[in-house]
Amino acid sequence: MKKTVMLLMLLGACACVTAAEKRAQTVEDMWAMQRIKDLQVSPDGKQIVFSVTAYNMEANKGQTDLWLVPASGGEAMQLTNASGNNTAPRWLPDGSALVFLSDRGEVQQLYKMSPSGGDAQQLTHLPVDIESFVLSPQGNKFAFTATVYADAKTLQESAERDRVRKDSKVQARIIDHLFYRYWNEWREGKRTHVFVAALDGSGVVDLTPGEYDAPPLDLGGAQDFVFSPDGSELAFVSNHDAVPATSTNNDIFIVPVTGGEALCVTKESKAVDNSPAWSPDGKYFAYKAMQRPGFESDQYDLILLDRKSGTRKSLTEAFDRSVDEWQWSPDSKSILFNAEDQGRKKIYVLEIISGNIKELVSEHTNAGLRFAPDGKSIYFKQQSVTQPDEIFTADLKGNFKQVTFINRVLLEQLALNPVEDIWYPSFDRQKVHCMLVKPPFFNESEKYPLVLLIHGGPENMFGDDYHYRWNAPMFAAPGYVVAMINIRGSQGYGQDWCDLVAKDWGGGPYKDLMAGVDYLLATVPYIDKNRIAAAGASYGGYMVNWIATHTDRFKVLVSHSGVFDLRSKYGATEELWFPEWEFNGAPWDDPDMYAKWSPSFYVNNMKQFKTPTLVIHGQNDFRVSVTQSMQLFTALQKMDVPSRFIYFPDEYHFVTKPQNARLWWNEVFAWIDKWINK
Repeated sequence: MKKTVMLLMLLGACACVTAAEKRAQTVEDMWAMQRIKDLQVSPDGKQIVFSVTAYNMEANKGQTDLWLVPASGGEAMQLTNASGNNTAPRWLPDGSALVFLSDRGEVQQLYKMSPSGGDAQQLTHLPVDIESFVLSPQGNKFAFTATVYADAKTLQESAERDRVRKDSKVQARIIDHLFYRYWNEWREGKRTHVFVAALDGSGVVDLTPGEYDAPPLDLGGAQDFVFSPDGSELAFVSNHDAVPATSTNNDIFIVPVTGGEALCVTKESKAVDNSPAWSPDGKYFAYKAMQRPGFESDQYDLILLDRKSGTRKSLTEAFDRSVDEWQWSPDSKSILFNAEDQGRKKIYVLEIISGNIKELVSEHTNAGLRFAPDGKSIYFKQQSVTQPDEIFTADLKGNFKQVTFINRVLLEQLALNPVEDIWYPSFDRQKVHCMLVKPPFFNESEKYPLVLLIHGGPENMFGDDYHYRWNAPMFAAPGYVVAMINIRGSQGYGQDWCDLVAKDWGGGPYKDLMAGVDYLLATVPYIDKNRIAAAGASYGGYMVNWIATHTDRFKVLVSHSGVFDLRSKYGATEELWFPEWEFNGAPWDDPDMYAKWSPSFYVNNMKQFKTPTLVIHGQNDFRVSVTQSMQLFTALQKMDVPSRFIYFPDEYHFVTKPQNARLWWNEVFAWIDKWINK
């Protein structure tokens, strides 16, 4: 049964909560925020379908459903309300129906329903999960990905082998090659392949047979398999190197939809290539590309291939930012894209002929880019520190307005402060960007503790966004000033700045942080210089571990999924190209480099510093093995440093379950509060 939600604020209703009635955000509030994803504009440009995930703290899980809203804004209608998750909506070309994925049955399949609501019709009955899909431009077939045994002759054979394995009394894994596990899952000798079939699931053809993953397991784009405008070909991304775990050589291939030999169109490049798409008129083929093999954080440029002449050129060579999402305009004359820039993710329009790049949307964090069918406006998601994603629209002059207000009722109740930008000189006089978030009910005459957050990556960026795992308003809620510094190595400040972290993990980036703390204590009068905490995850956790062994200036530390010993981390991680780029090869190639930047080599310093440290890790983290935090906790205990270890047997690099997240925040807050005031 469909539900209708009246978005009164769209009709000009005023807020019913006064400033005096607002309250600090809680972890329950954060998990009550509904999360918008995957907006799709109807062919006539009048409606937008999107998915919304709502979490239930007590049920400890989320539910994803499809919603519909007029493109001009107005009343939003919930379309699906079935058990299971309903995701990835796509319009049929004539706009008569929506096709989407649902796992309401035993396996995730393709369903169809009317945009006016009603019951959904199951289209496919395949024996394996359809993991993702794209419709052909004609709407008569679809391409999809599924994880299968490469030597299985049919999808049914793959499904049967999975069933036998699941029912077996022996659960041993026999492993013959790398990428035997990835991120948070064991691969079981299986591969992801791209298939094509009729819309009812008949006539399935494997377009990417063999011992390769397509799309690749990592370093992919937003969409890595696409139909040609006439529907006769499909472009896909895959890594065909002998050991993909040591290679970033993702290539783009084109294959007939009937199957057969695939043509590699990026064979001259040994670096990352992904995100292929034909122009709507078929004249061009474009994709994203990096230049340096082995480096996963090189700048992404947009490459344009003229199909008639065969020539190709970079459209963004002079644009010193990395292209993220991108989309062709309906008339094939321009490209819409976004890119990180100094703590924001901005939207740009690039003209194909002139090469001119115009900044269209400058503030906050913008993604999910879509052109309107007439090409005169765009739609996108926007989020900030004070607001989760909502759908916005803008014309090509940059005039924009909000379309959805899914979380407004809850947001009206919360005291949230926006980010404030600070630039300061580092140890070598280079300018570093810091974003500050004040606590709720801020009073400039009071003194507040400082919590320094350190981002992961390390080639990453703190942005003006509503981060569900490391949420700045949550860290500020107990009455803390939150500082987020984009140290050298961060993206969004030019490739030269991004390059500065490699082979210098605990060097320049650490000095940037210390210079930032010095600057804040000297120039921000409301920060209490005697009450400072630091917290970080992944590379941020590494930096916390480095801090624990190199300074006593912090009262308390929080290390989540942090790297402690680089040598043992190399042997347990999955993406070997990453440490090999960052540290000059494997540990046996440059043992001194691995020793120099491993916090584990400086454990004796803990005897002097003794900074109370909270250590957190998930068992299923295959990027940074849980043994990294176990080693850290052992060292802290041996050095008689106040410490606690929180181990999640059912989480991975992130904490994703609502009740686990509630425990995480409660423990982090209790630990900081216990020690920051001593």
